[in-house]
Amino acid sequence: MAIRNASAHWTGTLTEGQGKVRTGKGGYEGPYSFSSRFEEGEGTNPEELIGAAHAGCFSMFLAKLLADAGFPPLSVETEAKVHLEKTDAGQTVTKIELSTVGQATGIDEAEFQKHAETAKANCPISRLLAPGTEIALTARLG
Repeated sequence: MAIRNASAHWTGTLTEGQGKVRTGKGGYEGPYSFSSRFEEGEGTNPEELIGAAHAGCFSMFLAKLLADAGFPPLSVETEAKVHLEKTDAGQTVTKIELSTVGQATGIDEAEFQKHAETAKANCPISRLLAPGTEIALTARLG
């Protein structure tokens, strides 16, 4: 069983404070703030990190599915748009739009779409988020 680590440190109030997020093993470290999360300020935010995790997980899973089906992938590039909206329950991630472009040997568009939909439904991060978050997918061969 793999256990992955990440941490965050916050100093100050919600609106005036600042923080730093860090992934384990030194992979990423960056600042975040109220402004970077709820406005257009510099730095990252938890929603961007969720988007990066989802895009990375989906891309790897799709590459595996393609290879297993006999279509060796040359590349899979995925963008995730994470929607953070105010709901009755408070700020909520309501939707993630995945947009992916893949290149694989010997595959047609219909077969690629089938594997992309399977990856959307079954990558570990999709399975984590799907119970409360809509996940939309646009996939195409590049």
